[in-house]
Amino acid sequence: MRESNGNIVYYRFGNLARYDHIVHAVFTRLGGVSRQPYASLNVGHFIGDEHRAVETNHRLIFQALNLSSEAIVTAHQVQGHNVAVVEAGDGGRVIPQADALVTDVPGIALMLRFADCVPVLIYDPLRRAIGLAHAGWKGTIEGIAQEAVKTIAEAYGSRPEDLVVGIGPSIGPCCYRVGRDVAESAQASLDVLARRGSAPLLQRRSDGSFHFDLWEANRRQLARLGVKEIEVAALCTACRSGEFFSHRAEGGRTGRFAAVLGIKG
Repeated sequence: MRESNGNIVYYRFGNLARYDHIVHAVFTRLGGVSRQPYASLNVGHFIGDEHRAVETNHRLIFQALNLSSEAIVTAHQVQGHNVAVVEAGDGGRVIPQADALVTDVPGIALMLRFADCVPVLIYDPLRRAIGLAHAGWKGTIEGIAQEAVKTIAEAYGSRPEDLVVGIGPSIGPCCYRVGRDVAESAQASLDVLARRGSAPLLQRRSDGSFHFDLWEANRRQLARLGVKEIEVAALCTACRSGEFFSHRAEGGRTGRFAAVLGIKG
């Protein structure tokens, strides 16, 4: 569902929007103050944008969701499969070297940054626990979404069949052309998943190139664990680079958009 708050434009998942206990949004690049090539709602600090503009963009996002900066926990993302458990007192922290965060603490909101990688939002309405993962090609191959689900289960007693998941806007199989090395790594790691669905996770085109379906790979990984309710946004950031930042479509010089998932206090 596409929504707006002033000039800020964001999406929410229909399955997650049913629950009043949480707040969530996947933001577009629209409505911020950054200048090109980071125009305009860039939340990436270390990519060349002006620090003041990035901080203003953060405040605009927090205001749009009625959150305070002290409630936000984010991470230094490293394109891996590390999951961090966020505890009471972690509000305002940047967790080092993690690509997924989980918590059950009321009043805490998780935020990660994206520019083609897959946002995975996870909620357990019974245990009232949440998780947010950043799944690039490497994280997808290494099972970051699965690791987030396993960590929620271990930390809070959640059952995969009770979880509600949203797979957010990211580069789609239409645009995600990968080299032979990535294709071979993906094939070796995802063979079991490839046998569990009709659509190929790796598509070889007539020109010999490989295209990787990150959406379907993450969906099948979650389904294999027993997650039943999964909503896939199916919005390609490269196709829609006017609405989302896309590292691939913009030649590597672009901003980062935010995904936020929090438990209301």
